[in-house]
Amino acid sequence: MAELVAMRLKREFYEVEVVHGGREALDRIRCNPPDLVLLDIMLPGISGTEVLRAMRDDPRTSAVPVIMLTARTEDADVVVGLQLGADDYITKPFSMSVLIARVSAMLRRGEFKAAGKDVLSFGLIVIDPQRHRVEVDGEAVDLTATEFRLLVAIVAARGRVLNRNQLIDQALGMNAVVTDRTIDVHLAALRRKLGKARDYIATVRGVGYRLIDEQDGNVEA
Repeated sequence: MAELVAMRLKREFYEVEVVHGGREALDRIRCNPPDLVLLDIMLPGISGTEVLRAMRDDPRTSAVPVIMLTARTEDADVVVGLQLGADDYITKPFSMSVLIARVSAMLRRGEFKAAGKDVLSFGLIVIDPQRHRVEVDGEAVDLTATEFRLLVAIVAARGRVLNRNQLIDQALGMNAVVTDRTIDVHLAALRRKLGKARDYIATVRGVGYRLIDEQDGNVEA
């Protein structure tokens, strides 16, 4: 199964390394932290659960996204994995297409988090992700956590269109059960709070949202 998964991921142009033992896996992850780990619970040596626990306790690997792959479907196993810090949980048997979609979504979230480390600015908007602070024209704006993540995603995209599914993944999490309308409601509230900068967020009808391009109109500095 590991080889089949690796083969399919390579066909999607991912770089893949297969490790069959828990201790060996942990050593490899610590030596060269990957962008994502697919981790089976049932491993020789030490279990996937212990690998995950050790990863989360190590500053070098604590932020590496982990998707658990396992035949165990009991609620208790799912809860333990998530409590230890698993980012997603897929039970066997699974569809390869579903696995690829989960991997892609998880890596998009990783890109979003990386983009969120630095101060972002556009026109009147200044975002400090570390302090969870937004200013418009020098005045602090009080945003909810979801509104804040939506704004960071849109500004970090720098004009690329983000569809509603991408915004749901980045602002609410992959496992959130929401509708397209939910994102529209959050965006409407965000625009109201941005005041002078409300028009910086453009609606692409039938697709999603993007930050305006400077050629779309005057952007005040």
